[in-house]
Amino acid sequence: MKISSVGFSKSCFVFFLGFCSLLLLLIPAFQPPAQLLDLPQPRPQVRPAPVKQAHHAEDPEPVGAGGAASDSGLKETHRKHIKTKDTRRDPSPHRDEDLKSSETLGGSSSQSRPPDQLTLKDIFIAVKTTKKYHKSRLELLIQTWVSRAEEQTYIFTDAEDKELLLRTGAHIINTNCSAAHNRQALCCKMSVEYDKFIESQKKWFCHVDDDNYVILPSLLDLLSSYHHSQDIYLGRPSLNHPIEAAERVKSDGSVSVKFWFATGGAGFCISRGLALKMSPWASLGNFISTAEKIRLPDDCTIGYIIEALLEVRLTHSDLFHSHLESLHKLPADSLLNQVTLSYGGFENRGNVVNIVRSFSLAEDPTRFKSVHCHLYPDTEWCPEPEPGHRT
Repeated sequence: MKISSVGFSKSCFVFFLGFCSLLLLLIPAFQPPAQLLDLPQPRPQVRPAPVKQAHHAEDPEPVGAGGAASDSGLKETHRKHIKTKDTRRDPSPHRDEDLKSSETLGGSSSQSRPPDQLTLKDIFIAVKTTKKYHKSRLELLIQTWVSRAEEQTYIFTDAEDKELLLRTGAHIINTNCSAAHNRQALCCKMSVEYDKFIESQKKWFCHVDDDNYVILPSLLDLLSSYHHSQDIYLGRPSLNHPIEAAERVKSDGSVSVKFWFATGGAGFCISRGLALKMSPWASLGNFISTAEKIRLPDDCTIGYIIEALLEVRLTHSDLFHSHLESLHKLPADSLLNQVTLSYGGFENRGNVVNIVRSFSLAEDPTRFKSVHCHLYPDTEWCPEPEPGHRT
């Protein structure tokens, strides 16, 4: 009897296991069908409609390297005196996502914009000087062209000067850089110039030295031929070929790089759109580090950042002039159409522009006073113009 009972229990247990297994197999059949997940779908790529580019007679037309700019790239009223070699390439956009302002738009969209309607208040003019030239050079500038652009001109020096500060207000800036005329000191001052321009929110940055006369109407005309959001680097090379420098990229070697640069001795101008793109290599002391990388002075470093790193070509202009040129060869009837003028140093005092004299050479050895009186004959210290006298 006990054996029968045990056999029956085993049979029940086996039956129970089989029933449970069958039930587990049937459960999924009674569940509702699983719903498909709504996975994110790729957005359709919509190509923008082609933009019809209008031809502006004022817009400069970029040409290939080594070519000359077409006259149609400048305002009709400027054809008579602006002779610029435009060797720019179409700039590629750099860090567009990081440049929030519409002023920083690069590439072809900004190149097709009409020129700026500029006034002097849109231009930041930086004058680089040093303590020993406050009297001999800077006094002359303050007396002449700076007096016509006091709010636009910022003087960058290397020492405190209370008398000069009283005359110029907040526009004299002690950079706390060395007074030495070496690469490190020059780059230190240029670094401060760049940062102050970015803070100013002005549209154009123009650098000149303390031996330059800036012809403000011509400067305004030239910059008005472009738009400040374009990638524009204007100036005059001191060499007739690109400079070659060694990029010190590794401790075990260097890479050679070639680029054009505009000499700071004649002055140069940079649009705000391009200046903002220079920020990774120029802002907040980075300019000094970049200069150390190639071991070249400030104006060369500007060219290196713009041409070699950002791949924007220098727009060569014959309207900027330094003491390195034969200034007396400039035609007298074109002087007032230039952008900057200069004069020879101690070793070459006779290298000055040829202009109908308002003052004697003893009174005006640089010829800056004479130029100023031809531009602004209403200046109180200018002599009465003689009948029939022209530049």
